Amino acid sequence: MSVAYGWMAWRMRRVSPQSFWLRLGLPATLLAHGALLYVSVLGGGDIRLGFGNSVSTVFWLAALMYWASSHGAPLARVQSWVTGLASVGTLFMAVFTTVHVIPNSQMLALRAHLVASFLAYGLLAVAALHALLMTILEKQLHRGATALGAAPPLLTLEAILFRTIGAGFVLLTLVVSSGILFSEELFGQPLQLTHKVVFGILSWLVFGGLLLGRHFRGWRGRTALWWTITGFTLLLMAYVGTQFVLEVVLGR
Repeated sequence: MSVAYGWMAWRMRRVSPQSFWLRLGLPATLLAHGALLYVSVLGGGDIRLGFGNSVSTVFWLAALMYWASSHGAPLARVQSWVTGLASVGTLFMAVFTTVHVIPNSQMLALRAHLVASFLAYGLLAVAALHALLMTILEKQLHRGATALGAAPPLLTLEAILFRTIGAGFVLLTLVVSSGILFSEELFGQPLQLTHKVVFGILSWLVFGGLLLGRHFRGWRGRTALWWTITGFTLLLMAYVGTQFVLEVVLGR
């Protein structure tokens, strides 16, 4: 599966993502990856999460959502990046195999909370990749490059970026607010200011500040790009980074 993703990511840089074999191979590989994640996360009835399958789930969702939403204006470079991340995600599952059963994981509210969390991660991961692509294209323009391949204009990319951030921010708001207001019901304990909570709130504040700056002050360009990358970095540190430290570094 990792090899299939890697081959498709490589081919996307050389042929159109709409070529027959890529249009056929990518959804098939996404389906197989999703089935693997289902077995790993939900196969025992309870929700079982660890560093490996959490990272893999985020990368799979990013690739899935980008594939599902980009048929109108596919971006070969971003498509190849998210496909490459999905390839890395399958390797993470093979290397980091430790999983833990999530307490109270039969609760519908907790499942909804976790689904919203992963969807927010996936959307904001795509936004971060868009921001990275825009940074590269902007530097090329400043160096006087006139041919930027098949990339759309920066204004088009910017519109896609803020639509993606807006959708991700709505989900992130649901995640943060439900975690704060219903911590005891969801997790069986009152709210505690752990690293995950602090970084999650900081990420929410960064993305919220970016959207407010866009609306009231017209933020765009490098300002918007750096806020996006900063917000996603904080979001990574909130959950995936915390899991990495606990499971891989500390062995808990």
